[in-house]
Amino acid sequence: MEKDLDIAKNRSVSQWTPRELAGRVLWACCRPLFRWSPRLCWGWRRFLLRLFGADIGKNVCIHPSVVVFIPWNLKVGDWSSVGFGALLYNLGYLEIGEKVTISQRAHLCGGTHDFRDATMPLIKARITVEDGVWVCADAFVGPGRKVGKGAVVGARAVVIKDVGAGEVVGGNPARVIGARN
Repeated sequence: MEKDLDIAKNRSVSQWTPRELAGRVLWACCRPLFRWSPRLCWGWRRFLLRLFGADIGKNVCIHPSVVVFIPWNLKVGDWSSVGFGALLYNLGYLEIGEKVTISQRAHLCGGTHDFRDATMPLIKARITVEDGVWVCADAFVGPGRKVGKGAVVGARAVVIKDVGAGEVVGGNPARVIGARN
């Protein structure tokens, strides 16, 4: 199997436009201003994310230890929060609705590779988290997934299929374990 992989070809193909590369370098240089800001400086982090093209709503709280890979691929609705250590690997567009809680160390992963192709091309997939959702601690939401309005993704759940509105899911892979009232 390893003989079939063409890693050299994968690495030789540019996955990013020059503008995206420049933006990512600039964001990496400014990232310490985000990361080392005091916890209560919610407005400062909203400002920095907006400066880099993110669509951030009112009264959004994003912890300083959150990792946002590409700010211009991020939308967060009013009154939502993202807890410490959360990883927003938003290679594709990541839309987080209003009044959403993304708990500590959750991982929303909008990137993967096409394993069926020997060159393993990068896939930048959209993730949608609708209004009123709670993604609990250490949960994983995979590329291209949608978490429906009012759903709960339980602690350490692994979401590899869409989650319906009001569903409570848990486990690996995540399966419905209840309904939210």
